[in-house]
Amino acid sequence: MTFETPSTPDVAARHSSLVPAAGDSDPLQYLNRELSWLEFNARVLSEAGSMEVPLFERLKFLGIFFSNLDEFFMVRVAGLQAQTHRTITEVPPDGMKPQEQLLAISARAHALVDSAYRLWNTEMLPALHRVGVRIVRPEELDAAELAALDERFRTDIFPILTPLAIDPGHPFPHLRNKSINLGIMFSREHEGEEPGFGVIQVPPMLSRLMRVRVDGCGRAFVLLEDVIARHVKEFFPVSRLRGTYPFRVTRNWDLEIDEEEGEDLLETIQAELRRRDRGNAVRVEIGVGGGVGASVQRLCRALGIDPSLDVYRISGPLSIADLVSVVGEEDRRDLRDEVFTPQVPVALRDVEDPFAVIRERDVLLHHPYDSFEPVVEFISRAADDPNVLAIKQTLYRTGGDSPIVKALARAAENGKQVTAIVELKARFDEASNIQWARTLEQSGAQVIYGLLGLKTHVKALLVVRREKDKLRRYVHLSTGNYNPHTARLYTDFGLFTANRELGEDVTSLFNLLTGYSAPPKWNRLVVAPLGLHEAILGLIARETEHARAGRKAEIVAQMNALVDVDVIDALYSASQHGVDIRLFVRGICCLRPGIPGLSERIQVRALIDRFLEHKRVFRFANGGSEEFYFSSADWMPRNFHRRVEVLVPLLDPAARTRAEDMLATLEADTAKTWTLNADGSYTRVATPAGATPVRSQQRFMELARERPKPADVLSRGGRFHIFQVGHGEGGDELRRKNGKKKKHHPPS
Repeated sequence: MTFETPSTPDVAARHSSLVPAAGDSDPLQYLNRELSWLEFNARVLSEAGSMEVPLFERLKFLGIFFSNLDEFFMVRVAGLQAQTHRTITEVPPDGMKPQEQLLAISARAHALVDSAYRLWNTEMLPALHRVGVRIVRPEELDAAELAALDERFRTDIFPILTPLAIDPGHPFPHLRNKSINLGIMFSREHEGEEPGFGVIQVPPMLSRLMRVRVDGCGRAFVLLEDVIARHVKEFFPVSRLRGTYPFRVTRNWDLEIDEEEGEDLLETIQAELRRRDRGNAVRVEIGVGGGVGASVQRLCRALGIDPSLDVYRISGPLSIADLVSVVGEEDRRDLRDEVFTPQVPVALRDVEDPFAVIRERDVLLHHPYDSFEPVVEFISRAADDPNVLAIKQTLYRTGGDSPIVKALARAAENGKQVTAIVELKARFDEASNIQWARTLEQSGAQVIYGLLGLKTHVKALLVVRREKDKLRRYVHLSTGNYNPHTARLYTDFGLFTANRELGEDVTSLFNLLTGYSAPPKWNRLVVAPLGLHEAILGLIARETEHARAGRKAEIVAQMNALVDVDVIDALYSASQHGVDIRLFVRGICCLRPGIPGLSERIQVRALIDRFLEHKRVFRFANGGSEEFYFSSADWMPRNFHRRVEVLVPLLDPAARTRAEDMLATLEADTAKTWTLNADGSYTRVATPAGATPVRSQQRFMELARERPKPADVLSRGGRFHIFQVGHGEGGDELRRKNGKKKKHHPPS
């Protein structure tokens, strides 16, 4: 579908002549997107290996590393493999063809996996053992405990299992994505025949961790697959076993949806979710056991994968992300991050009328240091306020048992006009979003599934309230999802405002999403795909113009990913003309900094710490008249052209000051920050000799605690309350939804 593009902020038009024209660029000027992502995951792994990180948090980071890698193979590697079968392939700016990328990915991923298992075997297991947590093999148990375990197998596990022999009459079974299986090699009746091969699928509905008693150990477990392997002979009683080993298959998990053909998008996605588990295999991990050499070729043929690129021989348990729960019930504060309590901002604390506060001034929230509770409470109050006539909200990843969805449903039941833009195509959250969409529809809310061909990634809330015989708009805009759980784990900006121009723009935004009607002009917001790309290029070009004229020219930006080649070229041009550019890019960065004559004025840093850095914040010096923005969008082609996103100016002076202080604290970090080198490698930032390391996230927590607070908020009748970040939930900190666990991912 197409829209007529309305006018965007004048900055893009005024400086369009300074935006570098598209042309043939040197591929050596760009880093490969996929390899850059692997370096991001290497930084996650580095946190798992850091002795400065508490032990249980190190285990969390190790689980995140493996969960991230699963998603990378399920989406990115799967896409590259699909390209190798096409006559037309997509060549990225760095010039690497799909097969070249797959070769490079395989080499780097194998090295990272080997490093991760060395860490697991040489450091993590011994450290866990020292604090009384062990994962043991069945044969390590004493006779009484082993007998009890065998009895549990016979009563609770054996009836569920189905052995599958593979031969001409029994084709290779379909194995579910990320399922753990046992491969069994056995001799046939006639020694001259090819050895037999069988498969037992480890039931996913059973816990992999079986609790056992071990003397001198507080918590001990055996793995379900090890228990099943111990009893394999019972499934093939007349055969001579030649080996048993666990293996795990990763499949293409991306949805393929033709929205033009699907009459009902919800039903189309439901059908695609059912089909998804049958995607092509993209990777197989093989654990420790016997008979691997004799069957790996057969396994690869059956799965259709390359044995040299896509097979990972594992020197430990498969899917370590599943094992993080071994410490889930351990209340060892000394082995976890300190408990942090997000603070309700002073402006919204103990207030009876938050609408009055927001009418008076904008309120900028910095999560998770500022509590997300004011957002939940605001929506809840709006649902019950008789003066509120309409609530409109986008929902991308709301999480399970969402209080926000419940409030919207209650508002609809109270007779208010409730419109929810539910993005059904939010990767790995499709099933959850379908559930919430049906809940809202049943309550009487108007549910819209976004725009054809575009993902609705913008995070926006609009409340229309009757006040003194006129209507007033209240707006909340954010860099993060309306998800109370991830708001405790991700760093994001959220803005409450009653600014008239922003209110008009957000109204137009929802009209665009529900009625395909774009306004002739936006007041303050910049909206993708209707001009955000051009506006970012224009803002960069304006800094270039200031530098040429000898005025102050500087760009400081924090984001999750920098991929768009036009933006990268504009930054290169700005650097060449004297603009100082400091970028904080948590994940993928395809720009090469520090190249003489091209990017020597560009510095790129990345921060990995307790909370997932997720906000997108931008400061432009603008010749001395600084401008600050935040956005739902990273600087990537998909955000500019295939998603509905917004760029939001910070208009309130106090909000701008807070954003400036945040960026300054981020720049000062020497404890958890890495510097990107021109060759694509990353180096930890060194603390100057004699100086104390600065940890920005720790500083933000300290600042939150230092803010003035009443002795007891709840005792004085205020409705906003404070809750704690549970230290046991940190395993989701850097992960993205895949239906079970979050990834550092990652998230959008």
